[in-house]
Parts: sequence; structure tokens; C-alpha cells
Amino acid sequence: MIKYLGSKRRLLDRIGDTVERVAGGPTVLDLFSGTSRVGHALKQRGFRVIANDHNAYAHALARCYVEADRETMEHEARLLIDEFNRLAGRPGYFTETFCERSRFFQPRNGARIDAIREAIAAKGLPPDLEAVLLVSLMEAADRVDSTTGVQMAYLKHWAPRAHNDLELRLPDLLPRPAAGRCEAHCLDAPEAARRFAADIAYVDPPYNQHSYLGNYHVWETLVRWDKPEVYGVACKRIDCRERRSEFNSRPRFAAAMRGLLEAIRAPVIVVSFSNEGWLDRDAMESMLAGLHGGRTQVTTIAVDHPRYVGAQIGIHNPRGEKVGTVSHLRNTEYLFVAADRPGADAGPAASRTTTPADA
Repeated sequence: MIKYLGSKRRLLDRIGDTVERVAGGPTVLDLFSGTSRVGHALKQRGFRVIANDHNAYAHALARCYVEADRETMEHEARLLIDEFNRLAGRPGYFTETFCERSRFFQPRNGARIDAIREAIAAKGLPPDLEAVLLVSLMEAADRVDSTTGVQMAYLKHWAPRAHNDLELRLPDLLPRPAAGRCEAHCLDAPEAARRFAADIAYVDPPYNQHSYLGNYHVWETLVRWDKPEVYGVACKRIDCRERRSEFNSRPRFAAAMRGLLEAIRAPVIVVSFSNEGWLDRDAMESMLAGLHGGRTQVTTIAVDHPRYVGAQIGIHNPRGEKVGTVSHLRNTEYLFVAADRPGADAGPAASRTTTPADA
């Protein structure tokens, strides 16, 4: 899958084991699906996943990895991938914007991306099949980009992988689970929380001021294919200035998180959060313990975790010179498990239990 800040790749087994242990039924609602790594892993474990994300590129990933089923998509997707891999490059908006005005990709790969994206648009494919092809293209582009993993900027010198030729591959599609067909939606998280009931809700919200739209604006444009006006050295979409989430605002985060949790229609909630986020462990535990009239039992699992790749590389100025120092290279990822205890008395203890930090 694509390189992604906040990816839960290293925590997938822990998250999956936790969900299996506490779920009272087969349906999981993933409210911030992102790359759909978690949704994909839970579908593989047999859960019926309802994935949601308000960004178009994340919705395409969820359609591919959660909603689309291998038995209905694989054959035709392979034929189309073979067809598109034979296309010659035709420079267009993508090449001009992301290879010439900026340097995210080599121009020859940008021209291939232009040609393949136009061919996908011309096919008029069913939504799930189109999503599989869009994800194939997105991941092919990700394998030849020249960034540290986010699209706030590009490298001063071409990354070695940027010299490789773009090649589409079939995404890792899964068969439909016995629990039923999975779904993918493109809604704001609070709206999805109100609309969909589930046996367990998984919540992995943004935890700082950097929006995922700004970090992955190239993928948003590639999926929407709306060829927007752009600004700045990184050629960000103009709507990056307007589509701001309350979850990316320090003063508004706590209220947004509380409102989301209260809207969730599931007896069990699992929250992924970082110790670098805008709520500390005590605040998150207290917020969760106050749900369901104070009947909620909260268990916290703490996992030591390497920080994102940018922290490993260090801080650089626009000329590519290293400036400043990195304060730390590891952080703690928390899994908060909040379970409703029907009939329990609300009390000051709030039934908060914890587990020791794990390496």
C-alpha cells in the first residue's frame, strides 16, 4: 500500500487481536479509514467492515481493499491492468503540475500517469472496478515518487526509485467474508458515526495540525481528476486552504472528539492514538469513561513505536540543508478499548484499567 504518515502497519496484529477479543459481533465501523490497512486486515480476519473517510483518495482505497471482492473483480481488473501497462505516455495536467512545476515524479512517468488516468476515465467503469484501477495507478505512482512519504514537499535530488519505470500491479484483493459484503463510504466521520450501527467502532483520528489532504494532495487530485488550481512550491490543491477538519485544530480537537464518540452507535469502541496527540492518555481515558452515562470500562494498551520517517531523516530547510535537531525517535501508540457495561452503576472509578507498556 502507499507510504502513509500514521500508518498502522506495525500495529495490525495488535489491533486485529484486540478487535477479535472484544467484538460482540461481526460488523466493524472504521471511521477514519486512510489507507484501509486496518479495514483490509479485519476483512481478512472475517469481519464485515464498514470503512469511511472524507478524502476521495482514501475512499478509493477503501472501495478497493474493503468493499471490492476478489471473486468479482480480479479477472477484469487483470485484463485492464495489462491493457493500461501497454499505453504510451501522453503528457497532460499531471505531468505539467507534478513533474514540471514541481518535481514529485520524472516527466516520463508523469506522462504515463496522464495517459492511464485518462484511459480509466474514458472507460466508464463500475465504481468498485474503477477504484481497483485507481488504486493500482496510485500505488504504481507511489513506487516511483521522489518524496520522504508525504507530499508537503519533494526531494532536492531525485530519489533512486524515481528513475524506475511506472508499472501497474493488481492490488491485494480479498474474497468476501462470510459475515457479509463490506462497504466503503466518503462522509465526515461524525455523519458516518450517526448513520451506521456496528458491533465495534475503530477510531484512528488525526492527532495534529497536518491535514491528510495536504499531506496527500497529489493522490486526491489523481482520484478526483478535477485538474484544480494549485498553489505553492508543492502545487497543492487550492481547496487544501478551505477543507480544514476540526480534528486538525488544537483548540477544537477535544470537543470534536467528544462529539464523535458520543455519536457512535456501537457498544465497543477501539481508539488508536499517539502520545504526541492533542489529548494525553488521562484525558482520553476520562473522555471514554464518561460515555454511556459513565458505565464504560476503559482498557489501555501502550505500544512503543518508531516515529515517522521524517523524524528519522531530520529537519531540512528549502535548500536541502539539515537544520535543527530531532528531539526523539520513538513514541507511544495507545489502543484505548471502551466497552459499555449495561446496568453498571456510574461512579467515580469509571472502571478504568490499564496494561503496562509493551515493547
